[in-house]
Amino acid sequence: MAGPLQGIKIIDLTRILSGPFCTMLMADLGADVIKIEQPNTGDPARGNGPFLSTSAGSDEDEQYSTYFMSINRGKRSIAIDLAKPEGKEILLRLIDSSDVLIENFRPGTIERLGLGYETIKARNPRIIMASISGFGQTGPYAYRPALDVIVQGMGGMLSITGEPGRGPVRPGASIGDITAALFTTIAIESALLERHQSDEGQYIDVSMLDCQVSIMENAFMRYFTLGQIPERIGTRHPSSTPFQAFETSDGHVVVAIMGGSTDQWPLFCAAIDRVDLIDDERYVTGWGRTQNYDELIPIIEDALRQKTTSEWVQILSEMGVPVGPVQNIEQVANDPQVNHRDMFINLDHPHLGSVKFTGNPIKFSRTPAMPHKFPPQLGEDTGEILYSLGFKDNHINLLREKGVIG
Repeated sequence: MAGPLQGIKIIDLTRILSGPFCTMLMADLGADVIKIEQPNTGDPARGNGPFLSTSAGSDEDEQYSTYFMSINRGKRSIAIDLAKPEGKEILLRLIDSSDVLIENFRPGTIERLGLGYETIKARNPRIIMASISGFGQTGPYAYRPALDVIVQGMGGMLSITGEPGRGPVRPGASIGDITAALFTTIAIESALLERHQSDEGQYIDVSMLDCQVSIMENAFMRYFTLGQIPERIGTRHPSSTPFQAFETSDGHVVVAIMGGSTDQWPLFCAAIDRVDLIDDERYVTGWGRTQNYDELIPIIEDALRQKTTSEWVQILSEMGVPVGPVQNIEQVANDPQVNHRDMFINLDHPHLGSVKFTGNPIKFSRTPAMPHKFPPQLGEDTGEILYSLGFKDNHINLLREKGVIG
């Protein structure tokens, strides 16, 4: 069955991570995503390793960036030189029949190309244009370059990530890029819904820094209401205890007892054979346990080191206490729950064969979010897309000779 965004045509002028992740999600949801790339070089992410290679029946191996592959499935690629008037005209003809245009250049770049919102709106008043940038299109930092770790640092994320008394630690995922991608996806789909009422498009301005501030929910609330500046506390929760990773006899386990819970703490105490803690007035509430953290945690740490991770997961989960193992990537890849949810899917490539990708976490009852197409080689759909615009073979060959298309 078709995805919920079937019939939506998206022009993708994005590169690297934040924009491509957004457009990949919408391709999974059924949108026709046309990725615009520079001839010969393409998205700079194509140069990021590690690489898969294949002879593909030729004298030279073809190189496939696994980084690029991970965030560009389901799209079509057309190679156009937008610096040439003929290339820009091809893009404008695509815009005429499209619903959405997404770009993540540094602010001012798209205007210098002559493709700012007012220009494309004049061509297609119903189009929705979204721009992702480090700091947004306005403000004192707007024209600064920014990458994921920059906005994580400036947005406060690095100040609260890591162990107490040690330096900042970057989370293992690109939170700055991915949150911007998710917020942009929400914004575009909201604008498409609103367009059904107004019959008008609009412009969306998403700042990676804004997104970092937005997801730091209780950190800013604690500062604004209590004057506290949150610090690094490892895997701990700032207001609930125990709520962190603990060492076991063979690894680590995460226990998470919410502060407002009245039944999980007694069950946990029974599980670790410390029923004497249940009625200790210092530990009756989650906040009390947090206030007396330094006295309580060594007791829990000592108890949890006595059994394996799998033993604790079984014991605590059977009691209804929130618990889970700390798994490495190989363990997650073989986790039965994750696999039951189809979070790993195979896509076929004519030269690489079957390659496994992460799946889409959105599960619909009727209109599945389903990755369906291998990430494109640079410009592999150029001819098909130009034919759909009415170009003939002789014109396409001429454009290729002039270097307008790849």
